[in-house]
Amino acid sequence: MTLYALKMLMGDRARYLGILVGISFAALLITQQSAIFVGLMQRTYSFIADTPQPDLWVVDPDLEHHADSKPMLQQELFRVRGVDGVAWAVPMFKAFTKMRLPGGERRGCIVIGLDNDSLLGLPTSLVEGRVEDLRRADAVFVDHAEIAGKLATRDTDGSSRPLRVGDVLELNDKRAVVAGSFRVLPAFFWEPVIYTTYTRAISFSPSERKQLNFVLVKAQPGVDLASLQARIEAVTGLRAYTSDEFKWLTASYILEKTGIAVNFGIAVLLGFVVGTAVAGQTFFNFITDNLRYFGALKALGTSNARILAMVLVQAGTVGVLGYGLGVGGAALFGAVIGGTSLAFALPWPLLVISGVAILLIVLIAAVLSVRRVLTLEPGIVFRS
Repeated sequence: MTLYALKMLMGDRARYLGILVGISFAALLITQQSAIFVGLMQRTYSFIADTPQPDLWVVDPDLEHHADSKPMLQQELFRVRGVDGVAWAVPMFKAFTKMRLPGGERRGCIVIGLDNDSLLGLPTSLVEGRVEDLRRADAVFVDHAEIAGKLATRDTDGSSRPLRVGDVLELNDKRAVVAGSFRVLPAFFWEPVIYTTYTRAISFSPSERKQLNFVLVKAQPGVDLASLQARIEAVTGLRAYTSDEFKWLTASYILEKTGIAVNFGIAVLLGFVVGTAVAGQTFFNFITDNLRYFGALKALGTSNARILAMVLVQAGTVGVLGYGLGVGGAALFGAVIGGTSLAFALPWPLLVISGVAILLIVLIAAVLSVRRVLTLEPGIVFRS
């Protein structure tokens, strides 16, 4: 009966392809839009992901996301260091400032200052230079992905060229020398990022009473992280987040304060509705045109349960094939844009979610169609 059901399905090529196209389009749209959304959300906390060294991030209790500027007093660093269970705690400075490139171009940028001694917090993927080079006079590291883009400058002949090691920049009218470059994950915020030492970063920014943005904390071996968080918050009155908690704090802020989730949710819902409408209508027409064959089977003694199984086999077949084609198309789209600035991430839970959505589509299509088969009178086959 399974083979007969598949022959019935694929024998009507026009409707078979129509159902397949409808489900494939739904799977493609649902998976692609969801993957772009996930990619954008991952970019919101890429700065945290690029700083894997600390176990905890200690910040001002009113901080809403990692780009929110709510600096603390320098003395907070020493209070955190005094908490029992802290192996080390280092400062990190982060601020927006003005930059002038060697060719005279002006840009905005993000300056990140690292602990003068340890340089903890520096991205681990260095392309040019060594970690020690950051201790040279006026040294800064720049994002390698931006040296030919936002950090490109004019050469002496007027042509554009990538920023190079040894080039001299001006950060808030202070001299800075490019000593190396690094690779980081693409960020949600578009300003180029520059790393330097903590003291130098503060000199590049306007003087303020509070200039400590983050305290990066490493727990001593064997210390319970949740207990250490509670002790730091009780002693200092600040907030301590694990990296995952800090990522979620940033992502949830973007979700709540922007329309990104709603916009992508509408696109995903549209894919589901279109897939259901196209597949359901086409499958219903397919069943209607084949009622005489189902009637013949029932006249020969085939039970309703067996008929139902045949319809589910037909729906399941187009569902699996359509899901594979749609997800494959989404993955191909991701591979094509992989070298661009467009966001795309396709983790395995997203494939499960897309699979569940397609399963619902084929079940709805089958339910809309199978009722006519189950209530069919076998005598229809003998009518002229």
